[in-house]
Amino acid sequence: MGVEPSSAYQTKTALKATLADPEAWDLLEGLPVGVYACDKEGYIVSFNKAAVELWGRLPYIGRDKWFMDWKLFRADGTALPYEQAPMARTLQSGKAIRGEELLVQRGDGSIRYILPNPKPRFNQQGELIGAVSMLVDITVQKSDESKQAMLASIIDSSEDPIISKTLDGVITSWNNAAQRLFGYTEEEIIGKHITILIPEERHDEEQLIISKIKANERVEHFETVRKTKAGDDVKISLTVSPIRDSDNKVIGASKIIRDIGRQKEAEERMQQYAERLEILNSIGQVISAELDIQNILQKVTDATTQLCGAQFGAFFHNLVNEQGESYALFTLSGAHREAFEKFGMPRNTAVFHPTFSGEGTVRVDDITKDARYGKNAPHFGKPEGHLPVVSYLAVPVRAKSGSVIGGLFFGHPQPGMFTQEHEQLVEAVAAQAAVALDNAKLYEDIKQLNEKKDEFIGLASHELRTPVTSLKGYLQIIARNLAADEKNKTLANKALDQVGKLTTLISDLLDVTKIQTGKLPFTYADFDVVEMLADLREILQQTNPSHRLILNLPPDGLLINGDSQRIEQVVINLVTNAVKYSPKANEVIITAGVQGDKFRVSVQDFGIGIQPDQLERVFSRFYRVENLASHMSGLGIGLYICNEIVLRHNGRLWVESEYGKGSIFYFEIPVNMAE
Repeated sequence: MGVEPSSAYQTKTALKATLADPEAWDLLEGLPVGVYACDKEGYIVSFNKAAVELWGRLPYIGRDKWFMDWKLFRADGTALPYEQAPMARTLQSGKAIRGEELLVQRGDGSIRYILPNPKPRFNQQGELIGAVSMLVDITVQKSDESKQAMLASIIDSSEDPIISKTLDGVITSWNNAAQRLFGYTEEEIIGKHITILIPEERHDEEQLIISKIKANERVEHFETVRKTKAGDDVKISLTVSPIRDSDNKVIGASKIIRDIGRQKEAEERMQQYAERLEILNSIGQVISAELDIQNILQKVTDATTQLCGAQFGAFFHNLVNEQGESYALFTLSGAHREAFEKFGMPRNTAVFHPTFSGEGTVRVDDITKDARYGKNAPHFGKPEGHLPVVSYLAVPVRAKSGSVIGGLFFGHPQPGMFTQEHEQLVEAVAAQAAVALDNAKLYEDIKQLNEKKDEFIGLASHELRTPVTSLKGYLQIIARNLAADEKNKTLANKALDQVGKLTTLISDLLDVTKIQTGKLPFTYADFDVVEMLADLREILQQTNPSHRLILNLPPDGLLINGDSQRIEQVVINLVTNAVKYSPKANEVIITAGVQGDKFRVSVQDFGIGIQPDQLERVFSRFYRVENLASHMSGLGIGLYICNEIVLRHNGRLWVESEYGKGSIFYFEIPVNMAE
């Protein structure tokens, strides 16, 4: 069946002599374009190497027709019958046919685009004997055209503006997105210089970009500002790439432009939101830690004025004094106090009524055009010399009970300066301020009650001291007169013990009062603290026989500078407490020694201990440890006084305790207070 490919090629060569011009065929043999000849029935009689490469195999001379094993399609992809192909029509009509593209599927399944150019061949008698055709493979060209068409479609449908320009800055292409962003049509902009889009103050950016493009460098995500046909500024991000010719030489630049206006606005809003949250948090921390009403008001006024961008702000606060008289307290920000003082408290006019009645926030772009403005005598609007207010914002401040305790007022000389966001921010601060003001008011009330209580304690203690002293003296006389009556003498001595305890309580109460007024007396001098502790232990052991007092002291004496009686008072209180709060134990350990430049004393008991959540509170005034037995009496002021004494010696007092196992109280003071 047929001949071998090598034989076929030899046959093809031998048949060259049948052509009218064999020498011309030798020239065609070396062409990169496929050329073949067929007889009038369409059988291949001759071909060159390029034709073989295009067909994909060697043909069988005289047996394969010109279409080989190809499937033919028109350029639009529809099937093309062989009899309608250019070669068939040339053989039928004897006329050359040019310029009709074919899409062929070769025997191996690959697709090629072919441009055939069949031309009829005649003998000397003018009879049609066949045809010669040149087959031009345009697959690469069609692929490039397809890519170009696809690219053009992508560029036109892109949501991002895409522009190309020469190295001289002349615009050469312009897509639909560019028109939407900048407002210029393609006809208006092509051929214009790129600086038509660049603000004058940014012309240097173009030189920078072009210099990078000429150096074959890409510019990525360059954020800048460009201007539209209407003259508006738009924030954009540029990515600029070099355009190269077939020799890889840079001949221009392509720009992809991303409109980042919304993105930047969102970033700015997020930044503002974060900053304002930080300010709100900061304000909350500051005013919650503040207990002075005037300071709270000033900080709130300053912060809210800054938050809403007001030219000036004010806080008017209604207060009622002890006599039931109402008066106005206000703070200012952005203006001098004198600017408001002469006008007094804002009256309950139609403009101010919603704020002072608690109806809600009032925000007006131009208060001078508001229907409620200028209706009241004597000013009928803004008083002469008043701060210029056009933009107006007022927010009521309500107490926890719901009652209005005042209002925040803001003004600006320009209209439309306050937004809903400003309104919400000020309302948030107003809520925080209301809580802080309630706390400050409670603090003031507690402070006044404490002052009255201290005044009463001081007066009562002083008045009690005289009759208690007399009572003690009478009991001592009675005890001596009852020397022979043991039963009644015992009762008298017990009464004396109770009077002694009462005397100690009265002394402690007087000390508390003196501490509060800063009048607790101290006398500093050098004394031997080791000797003092040794003597004190002997006395305390006699008065506390239920426990063995173990004393660990340095071997030698030690002179320190301080108030010896007050230091004794601390030790007595700590040891007495140790005995009282360890009823089931039988010893208390007292240890003293020098730690660096400090003298430290510890008193350890093995009693009921203190729960962890109460450790910090045991040194508070009138605080008693919870869950104590009913027989463990006291006012809870001993440790408070001890702490004050140690602090006045530039020392510190603290406790370590394990609940149910006992406590160790420590105090340390400098060895030399005089230094």
